[in-house]
Amino acid sequence: DAKRRWRFDRAWPSKMGAVELEGLVGPWAKSRHTTNAGYEADCEKYNAASLAGWKVGRFTLRMLKRGDALTWIAEALGWGRRNQWQ
Repeated sequence: DAKRRWRFDRAWPSKMGAVELEGLVGPWAKSRHTTNAGYEADCEKYNAASLAGWKVGRFTLRMLKRGDALTWIAEALGWGRRNQWQ
């Protein structure tokens, strides 16, 4: 968005794919994702990205550690199934 200058946690612009790590990233951390205003701003960003044709995967730290994010990235960005490139 030209006005907002949104950023994803990780993005592959040529593939129009992105990943966002949601919520608290650890027991020591506070996150804007967990406030009402922050959650609403994230929803606006994800909706705008969707309208622009982006694929956005949203993951918790636990999902990242389990490998869910890698599986989604591989399939969403057309790299084949994750077990084919490990």
